Amino acid sequence: MTDHTPMTTKRCFPPVVDTHTRVLVLGSLPGEVSLAQSRYYAHKQNQFWRLVADVLGEDLVRLDYAERLQMLLRHRIGLWDVVAEAKREGSLDSNIRDHAGNDLIGLIDSLPNLAVIAFNGGTAERIGMKTLGHRGEAHQIVRLPSSSPAHTLPYAQKLQAWQGLRVWLGDKPR
Repeated sequence: MTDHTPMTTKRCFPPVVDTHTRVLVLGSLPGEVSLAQSRYYAHKQNQFWRLVADVLGEDLVRLDYAERLQMLLRHRIGLWDVVAEAKREGSLDSNIRDHAGNDLIGLIDSLPNLAVIAFNGGTAERIGMKTLGHRGEAHQIVRLPSSSPAHTLPYAQKLQAWQGLRVWLGDKPR
């Protein structure tokens, strides 16, 4: 007989956006470490902050969390998740069950300068595109290789894909 630990309900964080947001990066649902710290991409092995730092040419890793978020907004990058809440054991996207989606359409409608929706990984893209439906057609859609340590693609290959976001960011932060 196998002991099954009950899955607990996990909830996402509020979006990090403003009216200047041009690039919206959507993840799936924060992992255990992120939830425990109430911070996006808090797991030390998640490469999100390193990837974005390399894309922007800014040393985000040395900044505290609030400064990281402000730097993203300065560069017109927003963050959110496609899943509002779900049952999940652990942090793997493959364990997401009974999810409720976030109001992605409401969010994108509130962002007058939004040009691109970038999905951080395949699960985020699959759930996000289903939620957006034809409304996603008004924006460029980019699937990024997941920044998660569970996605074992070499960093250089991940970075090459993430560098494509520069097209929409321009040279100067606001």
